[in-house]
Amino acid sequence: MCGISGFVGGFTKNDLQTMNQSMVHRGPDDYGTYFKNNVGLAHRRLSIIDVEGGHQPMSNEKNTIWIVFNGEIYNFQTLRKDHLKSYRFKTRSDTEVILHLYEKYGEKCIEYLRGMFAFAIWDENKQKLLIVRDRFGIKPLYYAQTGRGLIFASELKAILAIDAVPRKVDKEALNLYLSFRYVPGSGTMIDSIKKLEPAHSMVYQNGCLKISKYWDLSFDKDTGKSEEYYSQRLTELLKESIDIRLLSEVPLGAYLSGGLDSSFMVGLMSQIVHEPIKTFTAGFDGSWYDESPHAEIIAKEFNTDHHLLKTKADDVTILEKVIWHLDEPLADAATIPTYLLSQLTKKAVTVILSGEGADELLAGYDKYKFLFYAGKFSPSFFNPFFMFMQNIFKGNIKMERGFNLLCSKQRNQINYLDFAAVFTNQEKQQLLGPELKELQGMNKVPERIINKYLSYSEKGGDLLDRLLYLDIKTWLPNDVLLKNDKMTMAHSLEARVPFLDHKFAEFAMTIPNRLKLKWLTEKYILRQSMKGIVPDNIINRKKHGFTVPVAKWMQDGLKQYVEKLLNTGRITKLGYWNRSYVERLLKQDLSNQFYKRQFWTIITFEIWHRIFIEQETINI
Repeated sequence: MCGISGFVGGFTKNDLQTMNQSMVHRGPDDYGTYFKNNVGLAHRRLSIIDVEGGHQPMSNEKNTIWIVFNGEIYNFQTLRKDHLKSYRFKTRSDTEVILHLYEKYGEKCIEYLRGMFAFAIWDENKQKLLIVRDRFGIKPLYYAQTGRGLIFASELKAILAIDAVPRKVDKEALNLYLSFRYVPGSGTMIDSIKKLEPAHSMVYQNGCLKISKYWDLSFDKDTGKSEEYYSQRLTELLKESIDIRLLSEVPLGAYLSGGLDSSFMVGLMSQIVHEPIKTFTAGFDGSWYDESPHAEIIAKEFNTDHHLLKTKADDVTILEKVIWHLDEPLADAATIPTYLLSQLTKKAVTVILSGEGADELLAGYDKYKFLFYAGKFSPSFFNPFFMFMQNIFKGNIKMERGFNLLCSKQRNQINYLDFAAVFTNQEKQQLLGPELKELQGMNKVPERIINKYLSYSEKGGDLLDRLLYLDIKTWLPNDVLLKNDKMTMAHSLEARVPFLDHKFAEFAMTIPNRLKLKWLTEKYILRQSMKGIVPDNIINRKKHGFTVPVAKWMQDGLKQYVEKLLNTGRITKLGYWNRSYVERLLKQDLSNQFYKRQFWTIITFEIWHRIFIEQETINI
């Protein structure tokens, strides 16, 4: 796990070193640079595999092809044995396997890789830079085309560190952020900086940039098999995925929340590892929902070396640190417990396995049940009842949005946005200040993102397929995995995600949806797979994520901070928001999840703006 950066064009060696130094937290163990003829590659290393020999940038024998690589290739030993017998190796690293695969297969080398990765290869003979990001976006990659050439890095702040682009807010990205609480697609909140999207590669050659998609999921169902087959096969593939992710030359453990995903993961790990697994759970004070008792059940069941990390999150000063590490404004308050848990976990291990991805592949969120079954009702038949219930729940924003959707004659992308968006189009009209008035004519921008994945297309699939696909392409890389990568790497901790092995994911998409969502039981087939491995009281638990006590924080130390951040003079000066709307929002009941999300979206952006646009100094 590392940080990479580089360029092709009119930048300096000092620029390269500045970018590299800005990401020291991603790789405190080693660093290196390559600089020749206006081409630079830089690397910060967190040593996991081949601790002694895996120094980067790494070259082939002739020093004509160079690579910097962030991630892990879990099948590198098999690839070395089956495909690269004729090549001479100077290390035991997975990095060198990618290098030789490129020599043998060119850009098609990507197809052989099983793991998480973002890497850049400079081919000196072809004067070509190849940059690749893994299939789900587990590892980040930012880039910018400038008047001096192309520049890239694992973190947005590395590009900003050398003033390669102006610090200007991308208003279209801000519009998307107000809908989704993150920026989906290839954009970022900085106007000139882009993200390489998951499952994409880019080639920069002769001043031209070409981006291509190299992989995607299919909706094709394998309906001819029994429930027992799907259950057994899911277990086999997940166990295999976990097994190949246990390779490490440094201490390794697993996050254990006591929920379905982490409990099953630890249960399968215990069948593979012949010594107590190091497991980690965050235990919070009374203002949080505390899952540690459920995690304790699993820890005892599998005799793990369990670490209950008691923490309090009443020190709101960490909020600035969290947002600095995130790079992008991500309005997910769960970043804070993730940051704290990573900080404490690093004291015991360097590699951690976590359960991200299962909800998106196997239908684990409540919204899937509501949206999928709502789609089966006839609006005209049930409309009088829904309208009656809409009036009954007047003032309850969650219920209002739900019944608005049910009353809609067409349950399409616009209806989905009205139900799920942080700020609806109508609310945006009230929120936006004079600096953002132009966004009022950009209502179609968020809809285009939804249309791309949720509408019927040549991929086919039913509504549940497309809801899962939408989250896999938007929510998963831009919230869940961004949070996972940035918060762990803030403390030089590598996170591995077995549920996002692409072979497991490809199988998961073939499972009939009736086995993912069975009436009101989410992740039904996963629960069936867990039987006989995990205790029944855990299998039958309802999902419960981190519940962050924002309302309590506002009663305590956060209130003064927010009042200073959103003072009248600042709001008027920046011109982003309508002052009266923000003042009303601050008076709302922040225990309500919709108001809490809106509040956190504004607060996160404002802090991000202070750090990344106004360049205010904070204590990291």
